[in-house]
Amino acid sequence: MLGVDHLLVIIEFLGTFAFAISGIRQAAGKNFDWFGGFICGIAVAIGGGTIRDVLLGVRPFWMTAPIYIICTFIAQLFVVVFSRYIKKLDNAWFVFDTLGLALFTIAGMQKTLDMGHSFWVAIIMGTITGSAGGVIRDVLLNSVPVIFQKEIYAMASIVGGFLYWLMIYLGVNVTVSATVSFFVIVAIRFFAVKYHLSLPKLKQL
Repeated sequence: MLGVDHLLVIIEFLGTFAFAISGIRQAAGKNFDWFGGFICGIAVAIGGGTIRDVLLGVRPFWMTAPIYIICTFIAQLFVVVFSRYIKKLDNAWFVFDTLGLALFTIAGMQKTLDMGHSFWVAIIMGTITGSAGGVIRDVLLNSVPVIFQKEIYAMASIVGGFLYWLMIYLGVNVTVSATVSFFVIVAIRFFAVKYHLSLPKLKQL
């Protein structure tokens, strides 16, 4: 089994890559140039984690090592090189966005728990880590943020975060807890989109 520190680094790296691809691909859909695509990619990749770290009073994770910036460059190169194949996958951005949501939720949860905060704070931080970057991306793209639309997005993060904490509380191995929570968040998002599941809408007053 992987140690907690190593697992957290792997999760943050994979989450950065997945979120960067989702941001860059959507920027491509808006006909942004390469620089604009990179800005959207880096915004969604580090936005949520930056807000989390500022709230926790620690140095933002991407400032501790250049690997996260490099990861975004790799993601942009991936989109540019394989753009012909990615265009054929209409839901590719959704897949990468969902993977990033799940990975960053777990990373945010674990980092907050490591700092000794209570489980409800950890769930909030996990949700912010997973979804805030997407809000920044959508604002840059002049789109309505996904979490404010009919799709279940942040709620998937909350449910997965609670499950992760519960498994840790019950003494389940961190790697197992992270894996199970990851698939639960992904499954909730996939089922919500496939079957058009959503929370009740507010009525106009």
